[in-house]
Amino acid sequence: MKRSLLHLLDKLIGVLEETIGSNHSRLELSSQFHKRLSIIKKVLHQQTLRFHGKEVKGLIVSIDKSYIRPIVRGKETKRVEFGAKVNTIQVDGINFIEHLSFDAFHEGIRIPECINKQQRLLRKRVTHLSADRIYATNDNRKYCSKRKITTSFVRKGRAAKNEKQVQQMRNLLNKERSTRLEGSFGTEKQHYSLAKIKARTQQTEILWIFFGIHTANAVRMIPKVEKSRNKQAA
Repeated sequence: MKRSLLHLLDKLIGVLEETIGSNHSRLELSSQFHKRLSIIKKVLHQQTLRFHGKEVKGLIVSIDKSYIRPIVRGKETKRVEFGAKVNTIQVDGINFIEHLSFDAFHEGIRIPECINKQQRLLRKRVTHLSADRIYATNDNRKYCSKRKITTSFVRKGRAAKNEKQVQQMRNLLNKERSTRLEGSFGTEKQHYSLAKIKARTQQTEILWIFFGIHTANAVRMIPKVEKSRNKQAA
């Protein structure tokens, strides 16, 4: 069945191109038509390679959105998701986009980029960091230890002399991450239209994500600004 479908698609593309060639002077085809035809040809090529057991990178799963890639998440309800993957950092409740891609990437190796981005934005050295356990790699631990950054990562090796105080700091950092950071993701998805983005182009989708995150930031800034004004007035 797959072999027959691939052969049929190849044949139909050939007939279409032959028709376009013989009526070139009478047909006025848009650039969108040629773009769509090019994507369909690429789909045919990719699926032919897969049929023969070859690995395909940049697999197209949508003709209308050829930039979308399947991202394996391993969740019980959604094993595979489609759309942009965003790695964010949060400073005092305000979220910043560190990296955005429609291709799958491993966010656990991006700790140095996250720290550098915060320091460039705020002109202030990072001293404390809380992150999910996927970030707790040996390389990230060494990177943070070298820069004397206290993390929420579970301890490896022997306990320090001040282990009780260190554990209290870990618990505090973990609590901030699980409540404030994880909670902000839910807020942005449910109340700022990031759960189901209805954009039709890649540029519009990126813009949608940008405005969703930073509109939520603007709302979070309101009580901070009011508190600062009241403090100055007092």
